[in-house]
Amino acid sequence: MQTNILERLFVSFTDLETAIKGARATLASKSSVSPEILERLDSYDDILSKQKNLAIQLCRYISNEEWDEVSRHVSLINGLSSLIRDDARAILSSLSLNIDKNVGHEEEINFC
Repeated sequence: MQTNILERLFVSFTDLETAIKGARATLASKSSVSPEILERLDSYDDILSKQKNLAIQLCRYISNEEWDEVSRHVSLINGLSSLIRDDARAILSSLSLNIDKNVGHEEEINFC
């Protein structure tokens, strides 16, 4: 069972990496996206890298049955996921609000 959970964890990292790349490509094709938004996406790559390193450590702690460290690493990984999720929601909300405000206008949309 632990193997299945860990496999799903690493698959979720791959899925997240694909989503980040897709978001970056989509936003980069838009002329009105602020550089700050793209920088925020870059920070997701750093966070994802930290999560992968923590997951590798997590595997070792599970093998060694160091349950306090297992719990700590699961919390850290989840916290980093929440950070990305919450920031992505804020970006999407900002994009949505800016698009709604500018419907029918020819002016450039600022995303920050």
